[in-house]
Amino acid sequence: MNAYLIDANTKTVSAVEVSGLDDVKKLIGYDSVDSDEIDASGDRLFFDESCFLRDQTGKGRFKLDNLAPVADKGVVAGSSGDAANLQNAAVQLAALQQRITWL
Repeated sequence: MNAYLIDANTKTVSAVEVSGLDDVKKLIGYDSVDSDEIDASGDRLFFDESCFLRDQTGKGRFKLDNLAPVADKGVVAGSSGDAANLQNAAVQLAALQQRITWL
């Protein structure tokens, strides 16, 4: 499935392929993954749910739309119903980049 990796450290958004939640966890770098729906298409932002409890020295942050800021990395992927059933992201790369604020 196509998804997008948001890296606040390099301030980049790149297309990635994921086959499931395990791939999302690997991209983020932690097993403690949570997600928030970002729009009506079913796309979700996956992030380390403990991102602000960990040492954040030297790590960047970003904000997607009006969601709470996220430290380090996040993944945007589509879902059908819940975070366990991933599918292709509906949002296009250029549109997603315009919705991100680097902090």
